[in-house]
Amino acid sequence: MQKLSIIRFKPKPGCLDEFAANLSAYNGTKHRVFHLMKSGDELHAIVIRDADILAEDAADGVKFLDGQRHLLQEFDSVNRHTIPLSGDLIHSTVK
Repeated sequence: MQKLSIIRFKPKPGCLDEFAANLSAYNGTKHRVFHLMKSGDELHAIVIRDADILAEDAADGVKFLDGQRHLLQEFDSVNRHTIPLSGDLIHSTVK
């Protein structure tokens, strides 16, 4: 089974390009599908990976983000710097 994750980030003003480059470079070292979307002042990372690596991959991502938080605004006191959503991928079409 594959998992699809969508993670929302809100870079600080003037930090979007730097954070996007750092996030893209980090994800380029992983063996999974990765897309990065800009929507207004937010970035949305879309990741598809095998279910058996989700927990380890997410933990590694948090370690990476620890070094990037200075580039990000907090959404709120609960979500802090990211709003993640993950679930089972039930259909995908690639053309």
